[in-house]
Amino acid sequence: MTGLAAQIEETAAVIRAQWPHAPRVGIILGTGLGKLAEDIAAEAVFPYEALPHFPRSTAPSHKGQLVCGTLGGKRVVAMEGRFHFYEGYTLQQITFPVRVMKALGCDTLIVSNACGGMNPQYAAGDIMLIEDHINLLGDNPLIGPNDDALGERFPDMCFAYDRELLKLAREVAVREQIAVQQGVFVAVAGPNLETRAEYRFLRMIGADVVGMSTVPEVIVGVHAKLRNLGFSVVTDLCLADALKPVSLAEIVHTANAAEPQLRRLVRAVISAL
Repeated sequence: MTGLAAQIEETAAVIRAQWPHAPRVGIILGTGLGKLAEDIAAEAVFPYEALPHFPRSTAPSHKGQLVCGTLGGKRVVAMEGRFHFYEGYTLQQITFPVRVMKALGCDTLIVSNACGGMNPQYAAGDIMLIEDHINLLGDNPLIGPNDDALGERFPDMCFAYDRELLKLAREVAVREQIAVQQGVFVAVAGPNLETRAEYRFLRMIGADVVGMSTVPEVIVGVHAKLRNLGFSVVTDLCLADALKPVSLAEIVHTANAAEPQLRRLVRAVISAL
């Protein structure tokens, strides 16, 4: 057993000691979206500091605890607050919880984030299904020795976001009468927001929205053979030729306003799995 595998097992054992169940779905909740955890019938809650090898969440609005229980009739484990590259963590540290979710029994990973919208057809408050991503973090969580027991050396990213789950999410959105977009997410390091020239460049290379998370977790999700589904909430418009300053308070406010619909959508998707 490698050092990483031993750490994963140590953390999973702490969770199993208080919550001896095999979850089906792992959930990572992004900026302003933590209240989705309130929909979980919680059976055990672990502050991150109580879990060995877990980083601490320092981002505003991220509560910093792992919630284990039932949602939509399925056993789930949810991160109420995630970790970011700009906090100074390595991508291996950031994605460690995904490894633990897999070890506990998850076969599906659902990630959410707040993002800036660069597609002129999008509006603040829109929910976007992530169909693909671009990694501009300048790093990759799979760099370094590979443990074949955790995943293959060269995972294929052709369908990083599961096609069947995307189809299911679109069908659920229609049934629930929730309007959704579908597009490409690009991850940058942050923590500053982008310049006009950078937004213009990111749009030119094919991105619809931009954020500072999600991509590392999904890369590890693919490596671990999880089925990945991603949701982005457009919290501000980043149109290079009509750009206006935006504050964190405005971003969180918009995310909170969109949250009820995202909560309903995620609940319904999990119920339909």
